[in-house]
Amino acid sequence: MKRKLILFVFLAIWAGIPAFSQSEEEEVKAVIVSLFDGMRAKNAAQVTAAFIPEAIMNTVVAKPEGSEVGSNSVADFAKRISTTPAETQLDERIMDYQIKVDGTLASAWTPYRFYVNGSFSHCGVNSFQLVKTADGWKIVYIIDTRRKEPCTE
Repeated sequence: MKRKLILFVFLAIWAGIPAFSQSEEEEVKAVIVSLFDGMRAKNAAQVTAAFIPEAIMNTVVAKPEGSEVGSNSVADFAKRISTTPAETQLDERIMDYQIKVDGTLASAWTPYRFYVNGSFSHCGVNSFQLVKTADGWKIVYIIDTRRKEPCTE
């Protein structure tokens, strides 16, 4: 009986380890989902809440002579989102979430398709770096690609 109890406790602990990791991945995903929900709602406060104040935003700009990196501040991004005309719908659809967590550091790779007023605009990949702060997971860095084709389904 004692052996069965010890075995049961060991299995319960062993089974709980992946659940803890999954929980962290789900928390990271929730921040990203909230960011894009805020963008669709044109809610600058919700968009800004996903980031630490000094977060960095970059975009890879592909050019025939070689790629360049453009940058943007979170404040400018949130302002552009919140001042988008009411009749304009912005919808970034994440196709997949590949999330890795190590303690208080997380990385997320999210292929996406972007639509304006329901029409395809472009696609690419977001690469997020997040840190778990006293206020929860926050984005500290994002870089993305943008192209018309080929797109990940």
